[in-house]
Amino acid sequence: MATATLDGISKIYDNGFRAVDELSLDLEDGEFLVLVGPSGCGKSTALRMIAGLEEISSGELRVGERVLNELAPKDRDVAMVFQNYALYPQMTVGQNIGFPLKLRKVGKQDLDDQVRRAASILELMEQLDKKPGQLSGGQRQRVAMGRAIVRRPSLFLMDEPLSNLDAKLRVQMRADIASIQKELGVTTFYVTHDQVEAMTMGHRVAVIKDGVLQQVAAPEALYARPENVFVAAFIGSPSMNLCEATLVRAGAGFRLMLGDQTLAVPEDIVDRLPALSKYVGEPLVVGFRPEHLEDAALVPDHPVARTLEATVGVREALGAETLIHFSLSAAPVDSGDPDALDKLGGDETSLCTARFGPATRARVGDRIRIALDTEHLHFFDRKTHLAV
Repeated sequence: MATATLDGISKIYDNGFRAVDELSLDLEDGEFLVLVGPSGCGKSTALRMIAGLEEISSGELRVGERVLNELAPKDRDVAMVFQNYALYPQMTVGQNIGFPLKLRKVGKQDLDDQVRRAASILELMEQLDKKPGQLSGGQRQRVAMGRAIVRRPSLFLMDEPLSNLDAKLRVQMRADIASIQKELGVTTFYVTHDQVEAMTMGHRVAVIKDGVLQQVAAPEALYARPENVFVAAFIGSPSMNLCEATLVRAGAGFRLMLGDQTLAVPEDIVDRLPALSKYVGEPLVVGFRPEHLEDAALVPDHPVARTLEATVGVREALGAETLIHFSLSAAPVDSGDPDALDKLGGDETSLCTARFGPATRARVGDRIRIALDTEHLHFFDRKTHLAV
């Protein structure tokens, strides 16, 4: 086990393209850190630089006290788990797991003992004599992990290891990998584009966009206190609703002007967010999560002044909850997340989502009132997209 430090590492290709731009991260001993971002953001490139599969253009990479920049992959004491398993089809499960030890010329008894220990941890004891072609996708991924475990590395690297599994199996494997990592206590650097995966597995989560680190924090902090519009939109499912608005004084309190509607906000909002005072009367970006919206008909005591009126565009009944899609006549905001572009309705229309309780009777075409928990509003500068 060891700490790992990425000190301003960059990857610049011959054509000048910066795939990773001065990425700095510190992994504590035994920590599970997840690097998450959309496709093409540089996260896998960062992982490959740590593994030695990509040359580091600048910056320094350290594991423990060792600088790894110039070391060959085999000398870095790291183990990588790929998304395509990379198993040898002609070998049995036991032979695949033990292959790294065979290369090290470990004695047969010691090799067998270590293979069985890894197989036991991964619940593969009954599969040791089978070939990879006889296994399910989840079992193959466990074999790939077993091959990494027997090496007893200082650092685990995982490159989207669950992306080839079906949705149900991914849920199970998320829990399994987190449990195995906790049991082994090996420092782990995990890359994924799936923010749900990141939030449920990581001790901390680092969000990257266009090769630049946006924010690193515990999952709860990322969700509750995003530092910019991109993180706000990327973390959370469904995505945070974002639109332009104007904060104005209204007597002793404040109101938000969202297109043709107004929304009363807590009177102490400027006390809690002092920087917000300079935005009074100026356009800014406001965000509110789907889970902080509810069908006003289900909360009759909710103040009418803190509701929005909308027409139901799409209704998704999911059993435990109902997603309601609606639009607001307020200018939309492009978060920079390519997967969230469908939230842009038009020049002056923002597409929004609400997560209602299953008891809602709202149907497509209905004009309804939506209760908004204004204690959970997020505010961002319209030009810089940084949190206020």
